[in-house]
Amino acid sequence: MVIMAPLALVLLANLVSAAEKVFDPGIPQVTEINLQIRGGWQEYELSPSAPATEGEWCRRVYLDLIGRIPTVDELEAFFKDSSKSKRIELVDRLLFDDRYVEEYARHWTTIWTNLLIGRSGGTNNRSPINRAGMQKYLRDSFARNKPYDQLVYELISATGSNTPGTDGFNGAVNFLIGKLDENATQATADTSRIFLGMQVQCTQCHNHPFNDWKQAKFWEMNAFFRQTVAVRQFQPGTRRIRVADLANQDFAGEGGQPQEAEIYYELRNGLLKVAYPVFVDGSEIGRSGYVSEVERRQELAELVAKSSYMPEAIANRMWGHFLGYGFTKPIDDMRPDNIPSHPDLLNYLADQFSSNSYDLQQLMRWIVLSEPYSLSSRIKRANEADDPQLGLPPRFSHFYLRQMQAEQLYESLLTATKAHKTRSSYEDQEADKSAWLQQFVSAFGTDEGGESTSFNGSIQQALMMFNGALIKRATSNDSGGFLHAIANGQMSNVRKIDYLYLAGLARRPTRQEKMYANGLLVARKGDATAALQDIWWAILNSNEFILNH
Repeated sequence: MVIMAPLALVLLANLVSAAEKVFDPGIPQVTEINLQIRGGWQEYELSPSAPATEGEWCRRVYLDLIGRIPTVDELEAFFKDSSKSKRIELVDRLLFDDRYVEEYARHWTTIWTNLLIGRSGGTNNRSPINRAGMQKYLRDSFARNKPYDQLVYELISATGSNTPGTDGFNGAVNFLIGKLDENATQATADTSRIFLGMQVQCTQCHNHPFNDWKQAKFWEMNAFFRQTVAVRQFQPGTRRIRVADLANQDFAGEGGQPQEAEIYYELRNGLLKVAYPVFVDGSEIGRSGYVSEVERRQELAELVAKSSYMPEAIANRMWGHFLGYGFTKPIDDMRPDNIPSHPDLLNYLADQFSSNSYDLQQLMRWIVLSEPYSLSSRIKRANEADDPQLGLPPRFSHFYLRQMQAEQLYESLLTATKAHKTRSSYEDQEADKSAWLQQFVSAFGTDEGGESTSFNGSIQQALMMFNGALIKRATSNDSGGFLHAIANGQMSNVRKIDYLYLAGLARRPTRQEKMYANGLLVARKGDATAALQDIWWAILNSNEFILNH
């Protein structure tokens, strides 16, 4: 008989109590996630936060799965649904229903375009990257829910033209086509980091100081890319690239012997070492530089897609997308000495992902239906120690607050004001969004010249939000606009105020907020339109609107 200490009994009771309140969909993978996360709470004597409200959960699911907040109609339909399975049904609708395919594909295309080529990739007409080509390839892939191993294989092995409408177009080439300068060192680093969770660039010049990763690892991976070339065609009389092709060609090796096709790298002591194409797990391929004998990049694509590293890397990345933190920090640095916070759960998710045909939508489904995803972001004394911002491993005992990405804010503002109903073609929509994002990136670039997409509460952010053109359009009371329609509609003033809070914050106003709203109506001497404009402006500029909570 095991006698439990009083503290352990209390913690166990709290865990059981919290578990009873959280919806369990009965999906084996979700059940296993919950069990392993709860085990961590017990081990570290943490008690989880209360479940999120229905509005909070619904809002975060829309934001994370399709990149925008729900409309009032969508939100109220969820509130009115009394079925026990309504959360599963909502998740399945956003993932699998034809009505949401375009939004789902748009959202994940944005995420992966930024990951693969950056927010500025393909925006310079001297770049070989064609951003529209990258987006078209990804949009088609996500709309069809292409298996992830196939997606990875195609991105690494792709050949063809980068530009839609040209002969031999293959949008996948845009991942690598701008990364081949300086002997493809960037292609080596990004392929390893994004798809394998390995930051091998740190071994480009020397052995890793804290683990057994050697300098040879980088250059052996780099050897896979030495047959790859980008062929540029310029517009007549200019340096503007009209189209570029990614191709494989024979590589004679740096020693001039194509049957061996070796490359050389320099040790810190000045000695030269030789490297051949060897995968990070030690798997070797033929050394020939003749494409007819060995297509090195195709071999690499197969090795990556079949490796055990790839499912672990994407499981970690997806968990980080939905929960705010991955199992490792950084999320794409899964080196031997960077121990995951939940190694067994990471291995389990990777195994389940592999055995379920590398289905990204199923992986998403398991995570968003899990208990840690469903918890409130409100911290209590029993879990205030769970704070990854202090450098501690995350335990996921509450939902971690995070700021919307710039693209999510853009789409959410359009949704909240019903501007999404009058949108033009996909290409025009992306052009409008890109123009707004460039203004944002310019305003919030990092000191190092990189791209920033976070909302950090700075004075510059506040000024852009308060006075920016997008907010001005969203809060305009011009005839035919969103606010004008609400103010002049048949709803009561109480319902109008409720509607604005639901549209922006996925909840109804508190008693105090209703009191302030009524005070505005009085101050505006019955001018409901002006009062509603004040209320709407305050909602859109609140932290609660900007945060995913």
